[in-house]
Amino acid sequence: MSTMDLSPVTSHEIAPQPPTGEGFETAWPIRAGDVDTANRLRYDSVARYLQDIGSDNLDASGLGETDPFWIVRRTIMDIDRPSVWPERITLRRWCSGLSTRWSNMRVDITGDKGAHIRTEGFWISISSTTGMPTRISDEGLALLTRTAGETRLRWKQWLRDPAPESSLTDLAFPLRITDVDAFNHVNNAAYWQAVEEVLARAESGEITGGPHRAVIEYLSPIMAPDHVTLRWRRHDVDGAPAVTVWFMVDDAVRTIACVVARAGASGVSAPLAD
Repeated sequence: MSTMDLSPVTSHEIAPQPPTGEGFETAWPIRAGDVDTANRLRYDSVARYLQDIGSDNLDASGLGETDPFWIVRRTIMDIDRPSVWPERITLRRWCSGLSTRWSNMRVDITGDKGAHIRTEGFWISISSTTGMPTRISDEGLALLTRTAGETRLRWKQWLRDPAPESSLTDLAFPLRITDVDAFNHVNNAAYWQAVEEVLARAESGEITGGPHRAVIEYLSPIMAPDHVTLRWRRHDVDGAPAVTVWFMVDDAVRTIACVVARAGASGVSAPLAD
């Protein structure tokens, strides 16, 4: 196995929870359509949950009026213990860091049967008129700063390795009309379906069978007419087994994802699921 320089993927520590009473909380049951053949909550389902609680949070806080449009640039999922259906989960969302145009939004997912998933998303506020990053409103900054441990947040790309050469392991990933949002972009949750597809072929049990981290960085949007090819390879990150996936359109990298094993997380050392 080759070793890739992905140290931020393993070294980054996501922020702890804020004080009791801060943030936004909701709950719902895991649905049968959100799980894989082992009844484990899929990555794309987690991604949709992050979108759903984000929308609910905007509505409940009033920021749906002042700061309604956001796009995600990076998502981190620390799967300490996955949700396995049937289970009822609680989701708690808050801001852990921000600047004037973007923020790190944390969501913790816990379940009544032991699920423990910690996530962090780098979200950019977008102007409804220009489609470009825009300043967060004064109301938004006041609300988000209440829980933010960092107020000078900067973007730094973690996944920078060039895509490997084309090979027989390449996978075509046909887009469906249901993968596309109102902006004609592929919805961010659909990318995680591709990650699931690769992991199923990569004999990734040693990675996903215990605590692990999944990271995706959206570098430029994939549009409805695009033809997507997935390139991937197994490798090590700081001695831990990993799989990286490159989303290719016309031999250009649009998005990169990496899933890497973690040797114990938040006191969880037992296998994640039977």
